Amino acid sequence: MDARDVKALHDSMRKYGIPGTLEPVDPARRAGAWRVVDPDDGRDVTGDVVARVAALDRHRPTRGFVIPR
Repeated sequence: MDARDVKALHDSMRKYGIPGTLEPVDPARRAGAWRVVDPDDGRDVTGDVVARVAALDRHRPTRGFVIPR
């Protein structure tokens, strides 16, 4: 994942309540590769988070009405 994808992934993580911290792989090169780090133990969970967001995005309704209560 590169810097162009970070905002979209961050927005999706917030929307679905997925925990994680986005950070550049190399802090000196913020335009390069980024990763998602587990806030509890600091391990790289990028693949899991990207897969989870993709699965949740696929299940959004494609048409219909939203009626607020």
